[in-house]
Amino acid sequence: MTSSGPEPAPPRRTRRADASRNATLLLAAARELVAESGPEVALDEVARRAGVGNATLYRHFPTRADLLVAVYADEVAELCHRGADPPADLSPADALFSWLDAFVVHVATKRPLALAATEGSTGRRSALFDQWHTSIRATASDLLRRAQDAGAVRPGLTVTDLLALAGGAALTGTDVAHARRLTALLRSGLETGD
Repeated sequence: MTSSGPEPAPPRRTRRADASRNATLLLAAARELVAESGPEVALDEVARRAGVGNATLYRHFPTRADLLVAVYADEVAELCHRGADPPADLSPADALFSWLDAFVVHVATKRPLALAATEGSTGRRSALFDQWHTSIRATASDLLRRAQDAGAVRPGLTVTDLLALAGGAALTGTDVAHARRLTALLRSGLETGD
């Protein structure tokens, strides 16, 4: 028997609507519980709050790390979306510094989650962190470029400088309010004053 070419790939199964709904419920519950109690939240409590059984939780997220990675990935996606789609009434400088404020709050409050999500010696941490940092860096770079094109921010400032300064404020502030204050002070040193 002759073949006219490679066998067609079997059709991919699409996720059933109830499975998608359950995954969404689990992520929402995990996000709430992590915000309330930190990344050491009990997985049974996540399933209970989502209104699903433990088997459903483990079907979607076989390990605690898988669940925490999904929660943190959502946090990064939300942060990047905020920068990619700023309110139309914001100037380029206001869009940049509004996002930078959100970035500082993110780093100051989500760092334990990011570290817990990537614990272990599997090499997973560096791959995930590279992916998350690439997304954040691309968002910051675009916002910075727009602010510089508008003449609102010093032209010599690089995205590496910007994120290092903001990250420093987030990690050295005594609390979130102090980190945000440090970021506001940064603005006065980074704007051109035009």
